[in-house]
Amino acid sequence: MAQRLLLLLGVVPVLSSPLSSCPLTADLLCCSGRGLQWVPTQMPASTVTLDLSHNLIGQLQADSFLGLTRLETLRMAHNRVGGVQQGAFRNCSGALLRHLDLSSNQLRALEQHFFVELTGLEELLLFDNHMVQVEGGALGGLVHLRRLYLSHNHLTDFPFFSLSHAYLVLLDLSSNRLPRLPLWDVLALPPSLQQGLYLHANPLLCDCSVLCLFRHWQQLGHAPVTLLKSEHVCLDLGVQRHIIHFLLHPRLLQRCEAMEEEGRGLSVTVREGASLLLHCSAPLPGMSFLWVAPSSEWVVPPGNGDSLRMFANGSLEIVAAGEHDSGTYQCVVFNYTWQVNVTVLQTEGHAPLALNTGVTTLLGCAVSLLLVLLYLYTTPCPRAKPTPTPAVNGTASILIQAPLTTAEEGPKIKVSTNKHVVFMEPIREQNGRPGAGLRLWHWGRGLMLGVGKQRQGGRGFYSDRPIMLP
Repeated sequence: MAQRLLLLLGVVPVLSSPLSSCPLTADLLCCSGRGLQWVPTQMPASTVTLDLSHNLIGQLQADSFLGLTRLETLRMAHNRVGGVQQGAFRNCSGALLRHLDLSSNQLRALEQHFFVELTGLEELLLFDNHMVQVEGGALGGLVHLRRLYLSHNHLTDFPFFSLSHAYLVLLDLSSNRLPRLPLWDVLALPPSLQQGLYLHANPLLCDCSVLCLFRHWQQLGHAPVTLLKSEHVCLDLGVQRHIIHFLLHPRLLQRCEAMEEEGRGLSVTVREGASLLLHCSAPLPGMSFLWVAPSSEWVVPPGNGDSLRMFANGSLEIVAAGEHDSGTYQCVVFNYTWQVNVTVLQTEGHAPLALNTGVTTLLGCAVSLLLVLLYLYTTPCPRAKPTPTPAVNGTASILIQAPLTTAEEGPKIKVSTNKHVVFMEPIREQNGRPGAGLRLWHWGRGLMLGVGKQRQGGRGFYSDRPIMLP
């Protein structure tokens, strides 16, 4: 009664007979099952292993282990520890402490300040508590940690991203309340830690991505999966809830792989007003189905009114397809989504319009191209204004000047490749008479191309055909 009164007044009593009931064997001090309500003081400094398990200790206060500079192992399982004050492990062995057992207590969270002084800790036992949270930085300072036991708690998530420990080879998260796994964070864990990751007896949702991960670990021979097949379950949250021992049913995992390969990107078309049947199959008999329509409406047997009918085998029928039925339909089986893209084609009365529009567009492009070609090949180039020459015997002519070579130069020099093209309009009438044809004169030092008759006794050359001039 006196001890309870002192506790209510905030006074921590001191053992009347310090450690008289705790046998000390060499460097081992055993105070297990002594009914202690607090950590005793004035413990021998030579203590390397301290056993305080199976007592009634409810709090680890600051400097609880003062003076134990050689302490390497601390056992405090089966107490009532509900909190660890900041500095609880201050002024003791610090980095020398290798093993800490706080299992079967009443801790509700793993906070960052709990073990900041224990940088040399290698094994930490926290299973069978009431933990609902592990803070992201709570394990950051434990750089030498090799084994962490957190099973039989109430954890709904875990900060896998914070596990960058090079020596950590075992993490036991079994028998918690984890519904999902952050796959990318789990896959980023070192292979040595994935081999020692215990996740059995958690209510994981039956997601094919998670199940395939366990199948991969099973193929690699990881002990937590191969030795505890019957303990791995997943929860189907469909219309009828099921707990599935998925590692005992390889058909389930095989179906997951098949659905993943064939179920993505499937597209079907249906005429407006026609019916369409969409199929969806379950990996195991008796599993629940549901469909999600493009309008985000859930459809379960027997269906949704007269537009959508769902059957017991998981098939969905679109009774009379309309424009509003186009979109993506999702079949959900044990939280795996299988998608089907449905396109509703318009009725035949509207189809020729789309076809005629396409043909008209194509013909328009062809005609435009033809007009451009005609313009390029038939439009005359701008012609130089012709220089008129005096009429010869009543005929009109055009004079084209070109330098001529002498008789000596002519054979030695090739004709220039720079040709001059002259466009001529026919002379319709000369002195009331039509032109008589084309005529070429060599007149002086130039060439003259004219239209008319050859003059009697004149010099020149008569030609009835067009002459190409170099």
